[in-house]
Amino acid sequence: MKNLLMSTAIGDIAGSAYEGRNHRIKDYESVELFSSRARFTDDTVCTFACAEAFIDGLDMAKNLWDRCNNHPHAGYGHKFRAWLANPTPQPYLSLGNGSAMRCSAAGWLSETEEQCIEMATLTANPTHNHPEGIKGAIAAAVALFHLNQGKDKDYVKKNILAKYYPEWASQRYADFHDGYTFDSTCPGSVGPAIICFLESTDYVDCLKLAISLGGDADTLAAISGPMAYAYYKTMPEDLVAKAKRMLPKWMLEVNDRFDRACQGR
Repeated sequence: MKNLLMSTAIGDIAGSAYEGRNHRIKDYESVELFSSRARFTDDTVCTFACAEAFIDGLDMAKNLWDRCNNHPHAGYGHKFRAWLANPTPQPYLSLGNGSAMRCSAAGWLSETEEQCIEMATLTANPTHNHPEGIKGAIAAAVALFHLNQGKDKDYVKKNILAKYYPEWASQRYADFHDGYTFDSTCPGSVGPAIICFLESTDYVDCLKLAISLGGDADTLAAISGPMAYAYYKTMPEDLVAKAKRMLPKWMLEVNDRFDRACQGR
């Protein structure tokens, strides 16, 4: 497999045109993955910054700060913007889903679950050091790790969703679709994102389920997309090509080097 990080970027880009527009995105059939409004957002910038820190042995917080400041208009939350404006930034106990959307490198790179948990925690700690923020990153990364190791959906449901978000484990997508609204927290995002993957039939279907759920569409798709790629082992080449045309050179270079790092484990 290649273009591992693109599985996050494509989800982010596809969902970006619909973020928060609940009245427009409840209909699965109306979702257009790359509309004229689509662009990469903070989910992609942070994901590539975390991956770069891992493969180059960089300080996680500093690299996040540097790379995100180079993309000041990527759509960061107000607390994260304040963190970026501080030359000596400190963690601010966020439990937002920003930790879960940027952690996929931990899932792809790890060789054991224990290592995955440690690496996911490293991606969360610069800002999202609230227990729920850390848990969100761990749950998303560990799900990806086990899927990449060949585990099936039933394993993810019983050993990850039920463990980290038991309140979501008995729910089906149809149970909460109509009433779901914008929720930028890990408790309100990671469970639904995992369910979007569990009920999907392929990578594109997973993204469309996440986006048509409503709310924080780009982040739901960015969290669930890597799980779908790890499980189905394929993404449409046209989506990969379209996404790559939207990304800056440094991300494309990190994408290729990250693939080589994962292949060389």
